Amino acid sequence: MFEPAEFLSLDQTAHPMLFENQRYVWDALKQIASYLQFRLKPAVLGELIGKPFISNHVFIGAGTVIEQGAVLKGPAWIGENCQIRSGCYVRENVIVGDGVVMGNSCEFKNCILFNEAQVPHFSYVGDSILGHRAHLGAGVILSNVKLDHREIHVATTDGAIATGLKKFGAIIGDRTEIGCNAVINPGTVLGRDCIVYATANVRGVVPESSIVKLRQSIQVLTRHDRRAET
Repeated sequence: MFEPAEFLSLDQTAHPMLFENQRYVWDALKQIASYLQFRLKPAVLGELIGKPFISNHVFIGAGTVIEQGAVLKGPAWIGENCQIRSGCYVRENVIVGDGVVMGNSCEFKNCILFNEAQVPHFSYVGDSILGHRAHLGAGVILSNVKLDHREIHVATTDGAIATGLKKFGAIIGDRTEIGCNAVINPGTVLGRDCIVYATANVRGVVPESSIVKLRQSIQVLTRHDRRAET
């Protein structure tokens, strides 16, 4: 239960070693810093548009385009044929696959993005893992810290599982789609092929191929504008 292969296609990352011998999929988050420390070999093989900021702790694969206004602080490992758009902020300990979109006003920290994941607009991705072709709509936030700053547990039907992490956002399974302005609470696990409606507030474990719906009661009233009557 909660093994990496249940949520992620491990052939869709160049870094499957992060998930070896891990009991829980989120345990890979604990390995990112040491993995990059020993394996990262900084280089810029992609195309730079203008003068984005790239520290000397970043690897960028061939075919990746980084636009002016992006900040790559690192340590970070960016794959091939990615789009790193203006306003993107890549902080420490970020691992990104091939064909990934990292968009305007998006912030990334201690996370793993599998091949072809898309985070194109106004999102925060911290202490999280996004599977193959996972997609975050504009404004999606993966909240990674509890308000009381205590250890994060994953809430299951059989009880809560301690993660040993005080910072843990979410596991987003392969091909899962999250609608605009949704908030995914700390310790949330979404299975493969899920759909989360826009503005939903999600926590806990969502099984694969689920739809998380948000229904609102909306009233449409007739406007009585006194100015128009005079």
